[in-house]
Amino acid sequence: MGWLPAQGRLVAGLLVNLAASICIVFLNKWLYVRLGFPNLSLTLVHFAITWLGLYLCQALGAFSPKSLQPAQVLPLALSFCGFVVFTNLSLQSNTIGTYQLAKAMTTPVIVLIQSVAYGKTFPLRIKLTLVPITLGVFLNSYYDVKFNVLGMAFATLGVLVTSLYQVRGQVFSLLKQVPRKDVFQSFNPVVYP
Repeated sequence: MGWLPAQGRLVAGLLVNLAASICIVFLNKWLYVRLGFPNLSLTLVHFAITWLGLYLCQALGAFSPKSLQPAQVLPLALSFCGFVVFTNLSLQSNTIGTYQLAKAMTTPVIVLIQSVAYGKTFPLRIKLTLVPITLGVFLNSYYDVKFNVLGMAFATLGVLVTSLYQVRGQVFSLLKQVPRKDVFQSFNPVVYP
């Protein structure tokens, strides 16, 4: 991709990311519905692939890892695990549409956490953009033909833990002055015994 200008590479990367994300969601749902694939096993596969991807990126020189104490990254690592587990459980228990719409609540929840816990203020226009998102998610949940309480509980926990993970990752990165990609790599016990 060296022949593409920087903006073209960015667009290409975003499109590949979007396509991969869509494929992953549909493949995961197919594994749950058609094969009865156990949630814990699929979560383990996700963690293994994440580790492999980070290992390959490190080997290709995309970043150089920072050595961090396990206690420093434990809360962030637990929230990472929680967001993968709960979003997988949400996908297993809900329709793909409800799963995707519930994830849209991550942004309003991040804004809420940053406002309440860190005193961050947001312009009114940003707050107003969160209103239709929130209303849309609630309307979908209310009128969902396949609504189930357990699925919504998993979706809610997934959004909450994902939001906490995003905020913690940002705060951790700023406090420790460690780029976000290096924070992910520090979860890897093979590279950091």
